[in-house]
Amino acid sequence: MTSGDILHMRRAIALAARGLGGTSPNPVVGCVILDPSGQVAGEGFHAYAGGPHAEVVALREAGERARGGTAYVTLEPCNHTGRTGPCSTALLEAGVARVVVAVSDPNPKAAGGAAVLRRHGVLVHEGVLTAEAEEVNAAWLTFVRARRPYVTWKFAATVDGRSAAEDGTSQWITSPEARADVHRLRAGSDAVVAGIGTVLADDPRLTARVPAPLRAAPVLRVVVDPGARTPAAARVLDAEAPTLVAVAEDATVPAHLSHQAVRLPRVPGGIDLHALMAELHGRQIVSVLIEGGPTLAGAFLREGLVDRVVGYLAPALLGAGAAALGPAGVSTISEIHRLEFAEVTPVGPDLKLVLRPKSSVDSTSSGPQSPKES
Repeated sequence: MTSGDILHMRRAIALAARGLGGTSPNPVVGCVILDPSGQVAGEGFHAYAGGPHAEVVALREAGERARGGTAYVTLEPCNHTGRTGPCSTALLEAGVARVVVAVSDPNPKAAGGAAVLRRHGVLVHEGVLTAEAEEVNAAWLTFVRARRPYVTWKFAATVDGRSAAEDGTSQWITSPEARADVHRLRAGSDAVVAGIGTVLADDPRLTARVPAPLRAAPVLRVVVDPGARTPAAARVLDAEAPTLVAVAEDATVPAHLSHQAVRLPRVPGGIDLHALMAELHGRQIVSVLIEGGPTLAGAFLREGLVDRVVGYLAPALLGAGAAALGPAGVSTISEIHRLEFAEVTPVGPDLKLVLRPKSSVDSTSSGPQSPKES
């Protein structure tokens, strides 16, 4: 692995990030093509499901300059035919002599591209900037490896951790800038999840009021409602976006929820969240944003189903009122949920914090990898 390999793979990772929010249920992928002299000949990224893959976009730009050159790809070139053809074949037909890969494809339907390239005499170098490439593709890798959606819990609070005043009012704790950022967060998710308590108290729409990235389907709204209490007039049932209402298997479902309701096993305190994740996985939901209330957030944390926390802290104090997080399975300090900061960014007058669980095993990790070439 050379400094040039690192430089060009880092560029490929930056290109891959441009597809975030638009490629579901596919991964984000970036590609850089060098000509035989080492000059950049083409770049590309996967922009939307069903569209051309990163390698194809980069090869089109490179043209004949790709022959005898090097391709840097953030994910192993696919080896299957879906809505597009195999990228391994495209690289072979273009005459690329060397392919550098960051992450091996964990999807058995698409894996095997590296082996095909090697069999045809292409030099394949794997494991370059794997951790960085996995980070940008964390949602899809969790979806494939853990067989559930990648879960982000979002909250907005004062610096003393209150999400509402003592009388229940909460509009607005954070600034217009922070709320606009939340809508961008929604638009980049496949589903937004809220609990019935939030629906009854706030009557949210749970829609993304910013232009959404290109995607195969609109953002799904999900209400966790064990007792099937979502009112017929609730805004979450309007025609702006599709809605799924997760009810307990023994609930009596009113007629106005008959088309949206899905029955899931009941557990103490609500419904089985692992069953809900399996249901959403089956519906090709890759990423989930939890927005609905401290009780639901605590339940997801308790079950080990939170992969990322995004908090918006307002420079304000309440001293009393609802906490941002409800009971999360912590009865003593040794059971605390430790997090590590991934990002701290000012958003208007507020502070945006992005954190990830520190003590849990990273579901996107496939174990230690060393660069290998053959």
